[in-house]
Amino acid sequence: MFRITKEFHFSASHRLPSLPDDHPCARLHGHNYIVVVELAAAELNAHGFVRDYRDLSVLKSYIDDTFDHRHLNDVLGHDATTAETLARHFYEWCRERLPETQAVRVSETPKTWAEYRP
Repeated sequence: MFRITKEFHFSASHRLPSLPDDHPCARLHGHNYIVVVELAAAELNAHGFVRDYRDLSVLKSYIDDTFDHRHLNDVLGHDATTAETLARHFYEWCRERLPETQAVRVSETPKTWAEYRP
């Protein structure tokens, strides 16, 4: 199996109002997010790729236009704006457009990652 990944960045705010009032994530705050999409294929295409990295520009455009410098609670239309739910959201979005998508990882901080891999 051949695997490739590509990394994307965006900044956004959110809050997790279901947490207790004294929890810092219940308050409005922001992160510099990193999104890593993983694609895989058993065989390479005629050009020797799993998928041309340029094809992933659709994800960059989606992130830049929809998520960068936005409030995630508004963008996603709900308050469960965790790294875990973002990973699932980006996975589902990518899988519809890039069927080789295997997983998506999301980081909110340099030391934390969440991954969605069905």
